[in-house]
Amino acid sequence: MNIQEYLARISYNESHHDADLQTLTVIFQHHIQAIPFENLSMHCGETIELDLQSIYNKIVRKKRGGWCLESNYLLFWALQELGYDICILGGNSYEPAKKTYTSEMNHILLKVVIKGNSYIVDAAFGGAYQAWQPLMLISGKDQAQIPGVFRFMEDNGTWYFEKVKRKHYIPEQQSVPFTDTPELGNIRKIYTFTLKPRHINDFQELNTYLQVSPDNILRKKSICTLQTTEGLYALVGWTFTEMKYNYMEDMDLVQITTLTDEEVEKTLKDKFNIVLENKLVP
Repeated sequence: MNIQEYLARISYNESHHDADLQTLTVIFQHHIQAIPFENLSMHCGETIELDLQSIYNKIVRKKRGGWCLESNYLLFWALQELGYDICILGGNSYEPAKKTYTSEMNHILLKVVIKGNSYIVDAAFGGAYQAWQPLMLISGKDQAQIPGVFRFMEDNGTWYFEKVKRKHYIPEQQSVPFTDTPELGNIRKIYTFTLKPRHINDFQELNTYLQVSPDNILRKKSICTLQTTEGLYALVGWTFTEMKYNYMEDMDLVQITTLTDEEVEKTLKDKFNIVLENKLVP
């Protein structure tokens, strides 16, 4: 494994000698715009190994993406190589349908400390809940970014991560406010976490479970999302969505297309730069 090869994979060719916030922010943005959040292996008959060399070969050499366990673990390795003070944390994601957080840890995120300040770095939540910059770990402070306003709330050692949602403008439907559940208003809960440092081995069981458990969303749907300079691309099953943030004041433009099998393959190549070795069953 070679840090220069990783930096080339994310098209980063600036200096990386200072392990400062500015460098971290730019590397992070390159990572989320180059490496898709995707679970396509599960839908191509490939096993996902939670082992750094396998992840490196898949994402860096085969130019694939990965889900949170892979993408954030690769980023953890890269930032460590670049001299950052970094540790792995575990999160429990929010399930809107059940209006609760998962009881088991099912997400990996990173904490970076720079000059005494802690930042949460998470390159793999994917979709519209992906932050575009490292977030300062501070409770109750609104942190505005292009995708929207993010914030952390801390209660008794448990941290809650949420995003203020915007309305969606869907040209075919004209404008309709988009909310998961009306009573939640415009706050979307994302996940909770504690600051207990984790080791990648803490996630091995989860990695196996997610690939065999029939009732989790990742098994049910093939997902591939990538952040762009203006918004994001998302391919879920045969549905391709293109989102542009802040297309109009406090409103995101959402364009949705249903694809054929042939178009799925072409879209993966054209929009996500992914060429699969095995046949995808969306």
